[in-house]
Amino acid sequence: MERYPALVTESLSFPFRGVHVRIDGSGAVFVSHRLRLIVTDGPSKGLEREVAASRVLIGSGHGNDIVLDDSAVSRRHCEIVATEGGYVVRDLASKNGTFIDGIAVMEAPVPGGAHIRLGRSGIVFQPASKAERLEQSAADRLGDLVAASAAMRGVFDLVGKIAPTELSCIVIGETGTGKELIARAIHRLSDRSRASFVVVDCAALADPLHEAELFGHERGAFTGADRARAGAFERAHGGTVFLDEIGELPPQMQKSLLRALEHREIKRLGAAEYIDVNVRVVTATHRDLTAMVRAGAFREDLFYRLAEIVIEVPPLRERRDDILPIAREILARAGAEQARRLDEGASELLVEHAWPGNVRELRNVLRRASALTSSRVLGREDLLRAGLGARGPSSAPPTAFPPAPAVPREAFTPVPPGAPPRTLRDVREGALMPAEKEYLERLMGECDWDLRRAAQQADIHPKSLARLLRQHGLRRPRRR
Repeated sequence: MERYPALVTESLSFPFRGVHVRIDGSGAVFVSHRLRLIVTDGPSKGLEREVAASRVLIGSGHGNDIVLDDSAVSRRHCEIVATEGGYVVRDLASKNGTFIDGIAVMEAPVPGGAHIRLGRSGIVFQPASKAERLEQSAADRLGDLVAASAAMRGVFDLVGKIAPTELSCIVIGETGTGKELIARAIHRLSDRSRASFVVVDCAALADPLHEAELFGHERGAFTGADRARAGAFERAHGGTVFLDEIGELPPQMQKSLLRALEHREIKRLGAAEYIDVNVRVVTATHRDLTAMVRAGAFREDLFYRLAEIVIEVPPLRERRDDILPIAREILARAGAEQARRLDEGASELLVEHAWPGNVRELRNVLRRASALTSSRVLGREDLLRAGLGARGPSSAPPTAFPPAPAVPREAFTPVPPGAPPRTLRDVREGALMPAEKEYLERLMGECDWDLRRAAQQADIHPKSLARLLRQHGLRRPRRR
């Protein structure tokens, strides 16, 4: 488990606000917090809460971790946060102030056993923490993920430890590495598993009106809003919101998202009142968010709020022990009638390949190879015929298209004298690119040029699909 400690201590140039992962001479240690609060005075006397988190909100509003039935307590009164030096209580511009052992504070250390007074209510703070060393998980599966490598089993162990907490997570990794599957595993293993897991593609939220995707809208809020609609945060109430490609979120929406996370409330477009929401946020990106923060392209305060835990998913080329187990799993899930196995030559070719498109590329190659042969055994030639190793001008992963037609004879036309020699890659591209264009034309027609629906059917990211359409010069036909 070498990559994760490196990510924490080197790749992230900002210190974590909260002691969540620490590094000692033997590696990485995960520190989980359980913050117990007991109401000793006031209308809510006798109330006890224990929260598995590094941050606790206290107030009279329903979106808080500790809700006090006290008219002298502000809606969002104060918070207790784990820091590198211990625990800190912060007053959140409350109406009547926050007091520790009788002393008014705006922000101050709060030791275990301290008495905190808010309005007419008194609270005793009893924190506890548990340190667990990050190890390699004994399991070779995590939900729909399979792994044999030490790196991924380390990720499995980390996911198992953080899932029961309320920590916000960022999952970092290249396209096609399985970031969403990690997020789904976190949700499934958490106390929120019975509620909804809602996915939001941040790359599709460029239009200001798309803020409604996150927070919803009222009827008549904008042209075409013929009825009220709940946004992702409302639909995920009690569950988890997964914000995919968080690095693509426009600046104005970064501000709105930060407010929703800090206040635990949202307001639909066109609405007058805020709605309390209780969600856990898991995000994913293939971008370097720390570099974006330094460049001013991503809010530093939002980064801190989202990056309580960072999980780095290594690319497939750096965990070659996982390639064959994943390939066998993909083939097994194809069903009894289509199930295939790999011969030795095919297995060697899969392990040797760099997989720039990661698991998504591996899955597409195996699906195409299975469709192009009637044999139960996939060999080296089956994988080559399916396009393994062929890359177009774009760096996007290969699209998942149906069986390619026979390679045209023109692809093997002799090279004229004096012309530069043709490579095997040139030949493959000459054969596959026409088939890819034909597939894209048919796909977009069937989906009525709905980019998101077509990308889902092709099993690629909408941005990759848009790039391929531009590459092939394909545009939506004008309606007559």
